[in-house]
Amino acid sequence: MSKNRKPNPILEGITIEAIASEGKCLFHHNDLVVFVPFCVPGDVVDVEIVKKKHRYAEGRVVRFISQSQVRATPFCEHFGICGGCKWQNLPYEEQLKAKQQQVFDQLTRIGKVELPPFNPILGSVKTKEYRNKLEFGCCNRRWFTKEELQDQSLDLASGNHAGIGFHITGAFDKIYPINRCWLMDDLHNQIRNEIARYAKEIGMTFYDVKAQKGVLRNLMFRNSNTGEWMLLIQFHYDRPEDEDQAKMLMQHIADMFPQISSLIYVDNQKGNDTIGDLELTTFKGTDFIYETMEDLKFKVGPKSFYQTNTEQAYHLYSVARNFAFEGQPDDAKPLIYDLYTGTGTIANFVARKATKVIGIEYVPEAIEDAKVNSRINSITNTEFYAGDMRKILTDDFIRAHGRPDIIITDPPRAGMHPDVVNVILNAAPSRIVYVSCNPATQARDLALLDADYRVEAVQPVDMFPHTPHVENVVLLKRRG
Repeated sequence: MSKNRKPNPILEGITIEAIASEGKCLFHHNDLVVFVPFCVPGDVVDVEIVKKKHRYAEGRVVRFISQSQVRATPFCEHFGICGGCKWQNLPYEEQLKAKQQQVFDQLTRIGKVELPPFNPILGSVKTKEYRNKLEFGCCNRRWFTKEELQDQSLDLASGNHAGIGFHITGAFDKIYPINRCWLMDDLHNQIRNEIARYAKEIGMTFYDVKAQKGVLRNLMFRNSNTGEWMLLIQFHYDRPEDEDQAKMLMQHIADMFPQISSLIYVDNQKGNDTIGDLELTTFKGTDFIYETMEDLKFKVGPKSFYQTNTEQAYHLYSVARNFAFEGQPDDAKPLIYDLYTGTGTIANFVARKATKVIGIEYVPEAIEDAKVNSRINSITNTEFYAGDMRKILTDDFIRAHGRPDIIITDPPRAGMHPDVVNVILNAAPSRIVYVSCNPATQARDLALLDADYRVEAVQPVDMFPHTPHVENVVLLKRRG
């Protein structure tokens, strides 16, 4: 017989003090710092402590006593459950202040390098429906909130609780169904809800991630500023006849939503949802869509990386381009290396002001897209190489291809490997433009570059409203 579990402690009448990392807020209690999601500074709340460590604890709000004057009304019905837009209850102006402060704190606390005054953060053009890509998981038994579990009207024993939605934070096997998501144009909600309805109507099974069975597995939506839509559906065939049922669903969606210009599917028998190594099948239309930026056109496939906020990506890349060329003579035509080039967006964006741009990227499919993007824009002064950055960007590579005058680097969240930093230092470009989605690892890398480079300018850019994530662009110039 199991022992009765001791109830978690409740702290009453707590005033939330400040914004913390990962979209949470904090307050101090005795010698602990307590982190709490889904509240804002100035809220007075009762907090249940759900996890306690030596110096900090994590809690959740169980009652609002009074709400802060610095508060917005969340516009999404799933706020507080989904976890995707944790700052909807914070006015956008306050979000921008918090992100500006986040960049400042991380660059000063971690980097410990001399910094100029920061430029004010560039807010997003759109704060709703700003994303051009979303993914949803499909599950045979959806996740229920505590309130739903206590709802007597729900027939929880029926087993008829398949759903399509987002993974709950920290749980790979729990999906909460989404009725309406505000991150993307509403058409994706209509398509997703119709897929769920029709799949249930024809008796299609939904995926069970633990048992690894069930036909309907994953959805990926993409749209573009050219008005095109892409939908990729992942299936998991358990029987030969499952493919026939999958094609029924595909045809139904093609008939219902002619706006979809790229309808793709795949049978994924792997233990994860990644598609990089899978062969995809185009059911209708093309296997790509186009994005435009200024007078450039970019081909985006289902495996391509492209910034998920199209309009704000233009402002981000404009900052990078301005940092690269400001103060340079118009006829300078520098040699540029674009590290972690992705599909070559930045490389092609700056190519017309350069003598040559050399782009390096780990994903071979992205490099092929980058080459295509150069061709369709009649850009002839780019070269692209695929492979591990550490293995490609070497001193020998630079001797063979020329010492760069400018390096633009846009690494993943982990930042740059020390070996890559050392090669950059040996290459000694006159300036470095560092675009980062993680100011903490950017700060670490700035410290490694500090002996030879000083930070000349810092420009935060908000790409993801209602989330704590922020991009930051730093211009470094060679000392002496």
